[in-house]
Amino acid sequence: MRVPAHVAIILDGNGRWAKSKGMPRNYGHTQGAKNVEIICEEAWNMGIKYLTVFAFSTENWDRPKKEVDALMKLLRNYMKNCVKTAHKNHMRVRILGDKTKLDEDIQRSIEHLEQETRENDGLNFQIAINYGSRDEMLRGMKHMIRDVREGRLKETDLDEACFASYLDTHDIPDPDLLIRTSGEQRISNYLLWQIAYSELYFCQVPWPDFSKKELEKAIEDYNRRERRYGGVKEE
Repeated sequence: MRVPAHVAIILDGNGRWAKSKGMPRNYGHTQGAKNVEIICEEAWNMGIKYLTVFAFSTENWDRPKKEVDALMKLLRNYMKNCVKTAHKNHMRVRILGDKTKLDEDIQRSIEHLEQETRENDGLNFQIAINYGSRDEMLRGMKHMIRDVREGRLKETDLDEACFASYLDTHDIPDPDLLIRTSGEQRISNYLLWQIAYSELYFCQVPWPDFSKKELEKAIEDYNRRERRYGGVKEE
């Protein structure tokens, strides 16, 4: 079976999953965070080299303050535990998104996590936090314009590869497969530039119940697709 090198996932359905069990939404987020660790290990064992998950979007700040505060607390705890988990599984962890909008202690935890795991040679694991693809592209364009104005970049140098180098994912290959859990069939401002040629897979299973078996189903479906780039079938 042909395993995609890079899988991106929109972790959807935590709150609805908790509600279906008579539990508060925050319980769903906690269980969803635990499932991330499980799927990281399963993905690496299956031969996936890059895994990118959408954890918190730029639009999620509009949720009720109580829920946002709980998500930030969960994020703080996850950042601390992730260093130990990453070393255990040899993961290299990177954070995508605008980190400057996060509290300073979270920014420090992110910097520590990225520095501590940068030499690991296992799964390349990217977490999108305070991330929105439109915001990512605007930030990249502003940086690119400054470089042109200050003489570090020539206007004639601008092409797709140059633009991509200003994105959060500048040294990460584009996803081969994008999965969204819990039945919704939209992209939600996630990796819009990067998924131009990705295969899309939508499943009904909410993220806390997404298992190795469900990941295998997604990859099996991926294998049934005829991968084409500009009309040319992938060999």
